[in-house]
Amino acid sequence: MMKRLILFLSCIYLVIDICAESEMRANLSAGGGVNALKSVVYDAGGIVRGDTSQKELTLIFTAAGQADGASSILRTLDKQHVKGAFFFTSGFFRKFPDVIKAIQKDGHYLGGHSDKHPLYCDWGKRDSTLITKEDFITDIMANYKVLAEAGIEYEKAPFFIPPYEWYNKEVAGWAKSLGIQIVNFTPGSGSNADYTTPDMKNYKSSQEIYERIMEYEAKNGLNGHLLLVHLGTHPNRTDKFYNRLDELIRALKRKGYKFVPLEELIAFFNDDI
Repeated sequence: MMKRLILFLSCIYLVIDICAESEMRANLSAGGGVNALKSVVYDAGGIVRGDTSQKELTLIFTAAGQADGASSILRTLDKQHVKGAFFFTSGFFRKFPDVIKAIQKDGHYLGGHSDKHPLYCDWGKRDSTLITKEDFITDIMANYKVLAEAGIEYEKAPFFIPPYEWYNKEVAGWAKSLGIQIVNFTPGSGSNADYTTPDMKNYKSSQEIYERIMEYEAKNGLNGHLLLVHLGTHPNRTDKFYNRLDELIRALKRKGYKFVPLEELIAFFNDDI
C-alpha cells in the first residue's frame, strides 16, 4: 500500500513539474518580448551599448561560482546611489541566497546567466555554434525557473548575459524567439579583464585595468557603455578590481557621467508588462 502511495505521489509531482515547464515555455514565447525605445548598438544580435550621444553608462555584474565581491560592490553602489544589473547562473542563485536577497532589497536588476554555463560558440570561429537549439532552450528555461523560485518574474527579467559573455547571431535569435534580449559588455574599456589571475598571460592588475578604462574614456568616451565587473574572482587573484569600484565611479562622475539602470540606458520595455 505504501509503495503504491509513493508511486502515485511521484506521478503527481512529475505531472505538476511538466505542466509548470510547459507554462514557462509558453510564457517565454508568448507576447512580443522587448522593444527598443532609443538608439542602441548591437553586436551579433545582442545589445552591447546604449545611446552614444548621452554621457550615461550602466554597471553590469556577472557571476557563476564566486561572490567574494558582493558586500564591497553593494556597499559602493549604495554609497554612490547607483543601480546596477546583476546576472547569475542557477548555481549562484542556489549557493548565495543571501546575496540575492541583498541585491533585491537594494532594487538592482537581477537576470539570468544560464543554468549550466555552457559555451555557446567557438572562440575562434564565432559562427560555429556548439549547442543545439533544444539544449539552449532547456538550459535557459532551467535558469529562469530558478529566477522564478527567487521571486523574479520573467517579465521583470527580459535581459540575459550569455555564459562567458560569448554568443553569436544564431543564439541571439533563439533567445529572441523566447522574448529574451541578450545584452553584453561594451568592448574597449578592458574592465572585463578583472577575472584574470597572475599565472595567465593576459593577466591585468587592478591598476592596469583602471588606467586602461580612464585612457579609453579620454580617447573614445564611455557614452552608453555597459561596463562589466565580475562579482567574484578566483582566490588566486588577490588584487580585486571591485575594490577600486568606488574610485572609478567617483572619477567618472567628475567627468560628467551619469550611472543609470540598465532599463534606462537601453530604454527597453516589455510588451507583457
